[in-house]
Amino acid sequence: MCESYFGDKSSCVEHANTLNLTSSSSVRGLNSTCVGKTPLSSGRSGCRSHTPLMGYSVTSSSAVSAHTVASVIVAVVEGRGLARGEVGMASIDLKNPEMILSQFADNTTYAKVITKLKILTPLEIIMSNTACDAGNTTKLFSLITEHFKNVTFTTVQRKYFNETKGLEYIEQLCASEFSTIFMEVQSKYYCLAAAAALLKYVEFIQNAVYAPKSLKVHFQGSEKTAMIDSSSAQNLELVLNNRDSRTGHTLLGVLNYTKTPGGSRRLRSNILEPLVDAETINTRLDCVQELLQDEELFFGLQAVISKFLDTEQLLSVLVQIPKQDTVKTAESKITNLIYLKHTLELVEPLKAALRGCTTQLLKAYYNSLEDTRFGMTLGKMTTVIEDDPRYTKGCLSMRTQKCYAVKPHINEFLDIARRTYTEIVDDIAGMITQLAAKYSLPMKTSFSSARGFFIQMNADGSTLPNGQLPSEFTKITKIKNTYSFTSADLMKMNERCQESLREIYHMTYLIVCKLLNEIYEHIHCLYKLSDIVSMLDMLLSFAHACTLSDYGCPEFTDTLAVRQGWHPILEKIAMEKPVSNNTYLTEGNNFVIITGPNMSGKSTYLKQIALCQIMAQIGSYVPAEYCSFRIAEQIFTRIGMDDDIETNASTFMKEMKEITYIIQNANDKSLIIIDELGRGTSAEEGIGICHAACEHLLNLKAFTLFATHFLELCHIDVLYPNVENYHFEVQHVRSSAGNKEKIAYTYRLSKGYTEEKNYGLKAAEVSSLPSSIILDAKEITNHITKQILD
Repeated sequence: MCESYFGDKSSCVEHANTLNLTSSSSVRGLNSTCVGKTPLSSGRSGCRSHTPLMGYSVTSSSAVSAHTVASVIVAVVEGRGLARGEVGMASIDLKNPEMILSQFADNTTYAKVITKLKILTPLEIIMSNTACDAGNTTKLFSLITEHFKNVTFTTVQRKYFNETKGLEYIEQLCASEFSTIFMEVQSKYYCLAAAAALLKYVEFIQNAVYAPKSLKVHFQGSEKTAMIDSSSAQNLELVLNNRDSRTGHTLLGVLNYTKTPGGSRRLRSNILEPLVDAETINTRLDCVQELLQDEELFFGLQAVISKFLDTEQLLSVLVQIPKQDTVKTAESKITNLIYLKHTLELVEPLKAALRGCTTQLLKAYYNSLEDTRFGMTLGKMTTVIEDDPRYTKGCLSMRTQKCYAVKPHINEFLDIARRTYTEIVDDIAGMITQLAAKYSLPMKTSFSSARGFFIQMNADGSTLPNGQLPSEFTKITKIKNTYSFTSADLMKMNERCQESLREIYHMTYLIVCKLLNEIYEHIHCLYKLSDIVSMLDMLLSFAHACTLSDYGCPEFTDTLAVRQGWHPILEKIAMEKPVSNNTYLTEGNNFVIITGPNMSGKSTYLKQIALCQIMAQIGSYVPAEYCSFRIAEQIFTRIGMDDDIETNASTFMKEMKEITYIIQNANDKSLIIIDELGRGTSAEEGIGICHAACEHLLNLKAFTLFATHFLELCHIDVLYPNVENYHFEVQHVRSSAGNKEKIAYTYRLSKGYTEEKNYGLKAAEVSSLPSSIILDAKEITNHITKQILD
């Protein structure tokens, strides 16, 4: 295969070596965008800095960080001619053997493509060379490079985007239980073409192929989830805080009490793409309710789930077959077989924790765990793998587990090699004991993966003769009173130890590969287990979040009704419950105009509604005493007035782009949040634009909340009966001297529009602006107002 695609084998190796060393270059007119060259590409040099992710790193089972290293590669291809705008995508996570295919029609803004890519957070994006050629770049390529400046772009020759080859790959690699994918995608030529290029490229960079019938492949249609564009996700701070990306002050941070990387990934994906099927959402809510009501179930499941490793990454490594057998690949396979045994041994405890559950989904998971293939797979492993080996912390302990992973008497030469290894390790310990006695020093045997066996000693300078170690010791390091060092004889013994290990790993690897070939036929049950663990982890996380605050269970009707709801992120930041407010929208009153002074709580309230809607649609309880939601197919926000410096867009132009996008894409099932539209231009023009935008949105049945400082808009309710006016109350408080009046914010929402005048001046009084300037501002404002009235 290497020959047919890359020329002779020697050139293939050469390319693999230079893959990490090619210099960066840019396509003309794209600033510093990285576009990489590979042997699959058409000849452009580029920036590549890949480290193939064949290994396996264990993540702590304590609360999982939301910020994980990107490992997703995405291939994107667009139709040409009359098919322009039809986009096919294929993505695969190098840590998760699941290929996701998508195909959809997009408009000229390519908002769906950008949103999808933002959700995937790719490490690398692959596109056809015909879309990226300098002087002939497509709009899609330009927009993607604009939005993903820190992502590596790689061009691949158009011929590799071959839909026929893509279908062949899927037929060859897709596990039989997912074979319904053939019916779904056989006429979706663009996602098949993307799949062909993606799989060929992954094979190249990983220097490995996926085992036949081992890959999970599924088609992800946009109709199953709500659309939240990337700008709205940023405005609402769903997964990233706008001020400090290191903080957990996001919706993900509020809900993330997951114990596994898979659970954390599922939670993030659900937040960015909430469900639109009420039945599925209610099934999740029933599970959360049972977890909250049954303390034994909650803590029992949490205890078991926390012991699982990253099952998705484990699967990814197991189903890849390396093209070259090295010591590193052998060690990796042995390690992962131990992890797999550890994972399968948790199936029974997980099943025991789920026994007696009453909700539909948890019962279904229990029944899935009854699958005899779990026992068969573990049974096959126990005939070869020792009973004791399992995942343990500590490099020496794990190394010992790998050495003795295979049972004795299966391979006579392996048994001899292990005895030799044991004797060498004993000799090392004996030699260090002799050295300690010889020099009367408190030496002990230590081990690290980098140094192997070495000597360590706690001693101060007075313990050592002349304050120095004897001359036969080398590579001496000292941290406080701890010395680390070795000797020439110890280094030789370490070399013998390594040689013995190589022999052990090689023979163990051959046995492990034979065992894995027998396990591949049962691979589907492992995918099922991975799915169950990540879903249970997310549901437990929802339940955990409820125990920390008084969240309520949402209902789904034709009405958006929230009684005493509050902002979930603000609660986390303030460490106390914020002021709560009510919300009520129906098809007859679907447009709410909100007024109030600056800092009265308008923006916070608007974000709160959107966040509660998202929480409800992912199956979480919601921060409210009572809440009912109408399923939103799209959630749009227009919040904030900061200049977008990166694209050199003014405040006004940014506003116009965002409101245009909403008007073009909103439908009757949308939730629309608009905050202070028209502030980037004059008052007259701002009022005109807001009025026209409102009239357009009023023709839809979408639920719209529109915050504004233009009080003239409030009178639109005379023309349209579906408009309601609300405002945030403030109180006027006189200072103790009695000569100065200040605004006290209540953060309470009340019916009607605000009667506050010149509240910008009153907000300025709260600031440190000199009183003389404020007095002048008041006089000038009064003068201008009189002129307008006259």
